[in-house]
Amino acid sequence: MSEFGFTLQACPAGPSRETLAAYQALAVANISDAMSRATGTSALRPMHRSRRILGRAYTVRTRPGDNLMVHKAIDSAEPGDVIVVDAGGDMNNAIIGEIMVGWAARRGLAGFVIDGAIRDSETIGAGDFPVYARGVAHRGPYKDGPGAINVPIAIDGMVVLPGDLLVGDADGLLAIRPDEAPAIAERVRAIAAAEARVLEDIARGALDRAWVDATLKARGVL
Repeated sequence: MSEFGFTLQACPAGPSRETLAAYQALAVANISDAMSRATGTSALRPMHRSRRILGRAYTVRTRPGDNLMVHKAIDSAEPGDVIVVDAGGDMNNAIIGEIMVGWAARRGLAGFVIDGAIRDSETIGAGDFPVYARGVAHRGPYKDGPGAINVPIAIDGMVVLPGDLLVGDADGLLAIRPDEAPAIAERVRAIAAAEARVLEDIARGALDRAWVDATLKARGVL
């Protein structure tokens, strides 16, 4: 359904259960390396106590400071979805607070990503329901619209499509196209295995650092 200034669309199927399970323990830093370090954001920080964020991206675009369509998204998203909100990065008015987080958690959603501000930060910060945002503002939101649900959005320059796999930990956030996710996961596992071998070498005091001088020699420094 679409009306001037408002769009409400269904969300694509998104990643499979197998894909979600595969990403459950993968570090965002390693995923970023597997994606050529060319996407994602660390500008939005976790506002909750702990717990990674993982799920199908249920996207919302709203005018800065307005959360009408975010309320609609909470009611219409499915359990396991991550509500990803492009609020223009505006920090004047909070988009969500304790009440909306409580209702989202009760509905079984997987978290919020807000390119904007939140409030009730002390309460949210004491809990484990995943909330990522740019920061905090005490001023409450407007509830007039306009806005759009399940359209392409941008979060700090990262394009997020409805149905993307959205994953985040303390290092930041990434959006992954579901059809690309299995191949990326394979590359991540290889990166993680290589890092584990390096850590084993460090523990044994046998880390090979010859590559540092070799690189400098190749550049004519040594």
